[in-house]
Amino acid sequence: MAGWYSLGIALFAAIGTLLFGFDTGIATTTIAHESWIDYMNHPSNGLTGAVVAVYIAGEAVGALSQTFIGDKLGRIRFMQLLCAVVTVGTAIQTASVNIGMFLAGRAIAGVAVGGMVATVPIYLTEISAPDRRGLIGGISGCGIAFGTMLSNWVGFACSYAPYGQTQWRLPLAIQIPWGLVMFAGLATFMPDSPRQLLRNGKADAARREFARVRRDLTSRDEVAAEFALMRAQIEFELAREVRSYREVFTLFGRRAFVSIVVQTMTSLTGINVIQYYQTTLYKSLGIGPETILALAGVYGTVAFVANVVTTRFLTDQWGRRNMILAGCVGLVLIMIYSAVMQREFQYSDNRVGKGFAVLGIYLYVAWYYAMINSTTWLYGAEVLPIALRSKVMGLAAAGHFIVNVAVTEAGPSAFANIGENYYYVFVGCTVVFFLLAYFFFPETRRKTLEEVARAFGDKVVLVDEREGGVGTDQAALDIRDDEESASVAKDENKNQATASTTSTVPPSHVSAT
Repeated sequence: MAGWYSLGIALFAAIGTLLFGFDTGIATTTIAHESWIDYMNHPSNGLTGAVVAVYIAGEAVGALSQTFIGDKLGRIRFMQLLCAVVTVGTAIQTASVNIGMFLAGRAIAGVAVGGMVATVPIYLTEISAPDRRGLIGGISGCGIAFGTMLSNWVGFACSYAPYGQTQWRLPLAIQIPWGLVMFAGLATFMPDSPRQLLRNGKADAARREFARVRRDLTSRDEVAAEFALMRAQIEFELAREVRSYREVFTLFGRRAFVSIVVQTMTSLTGINVIQYYQTTLYKSLGIGPETILALAGVYGTVAFVANVVTTRFLTDQWGRRNMILAGCVGLVLIMIYSAVMQREFQYSDNRVGKGFAVLGIYLYVAWYYAMINSTTWLYGAEVLPIALRSKVMGLAAAGHFIVNVAVTEAGPSAFANIGENYYYVFVGCTVVFFLLAYFFFPETRRKTLEEVARAFGDKVVLVDEREGGVGTDQAALDIRDDEESASVAKDENKNQATASTTSTVPPSHVSAT
């Protein structure tokens, strides 16, 4: 039952990333409908491109907002705020009467989902058990894939509606209720992050929430011991709270570097270019409009299935580092294959050859979502200490979206001028990603978030340490039975030896590599 509780919480939280995937994917089918083009008075290529650009720019703003207010509001309240904003943004898109109103709705929704996709992975990593964090945290990525799949099939289904506004307004309207549903759940039954509560000095609330989310720990001693370790490490890190980004890269340089790189480099694999412009690629192969929308639906389905299978059976078992390395190697090979297939068959009448070209797109999306998608969002959050998690994760997600703007805006011109050779740009970037991961990314699977510090050479504080004012009061060891647990802890503390620590490199000496 403990596992089902965590899984249920993760699935509900993934509504936030589902909105990200759906609102991102729905643009692909919306701007493809002739009814939308006619209603918007045949917008120029620049305005059509802005449908994607302003949305991604909004995502970057939303991700950066987490660095300023995410910790102040806490995970739950910040996500509630984003739910309200995304509801407004999707409602404006649905009710749009001109292209300006539509772009405004896209920008507002982008702000909300940008903050959401940066926050949900943090939230899930902070409430999950070490041996299930790959599954629980990875569900945030599965939410993205499910939203993309759903948007593609909804767009395809609505293409059969009578010509008119229903073809594109109905898919946009489907987004509106989800923000309200998530807001209600966050306000009622969703647990808060015990780590975030400790960071804000709410130890009593943190103890209650820890016992609530860690139902896998059946023994009171197990619960008490893990909470105590968590509290000791967080208090140690907070005693050295960073005040500026300069201090971030001085004290925790490698960890911040890894989080930012793993998010930014995912954009440079080319996934967003292929996702946004897959319909253009299909059209260049001579495929008809209805078939194109069906192929987009299959694309989303392949992505979702691949993501779910590896999140369930590979992330916790094989490890994040191995998946990222294998993912990079596979993407390089598949992109080379796709470039060759498109060069050979793009302007031919060979239907079998065109099928192999489409296969390249499907192989790419399957491998990316299987190995990279959930893994990188999870890894970027779990490598950071609590004091930096919102600051740096917001910065990393913003970097991800800013690079997205560059590569997607360049997409139409690049495909028009250099065609399939644009793939080789991403081949080079993915090779760089592989090298960075190979030399700088440690493994984090089955480690508590506090134990991850050891993998980066940072100090790990044990329960009984008292250095730097770090201590564990008896209340921290009392989770489910205050009086009994406190008594047991007192007796045990009388027999404990002097504190010890495990340290490889003092954190003050860790810098960006």
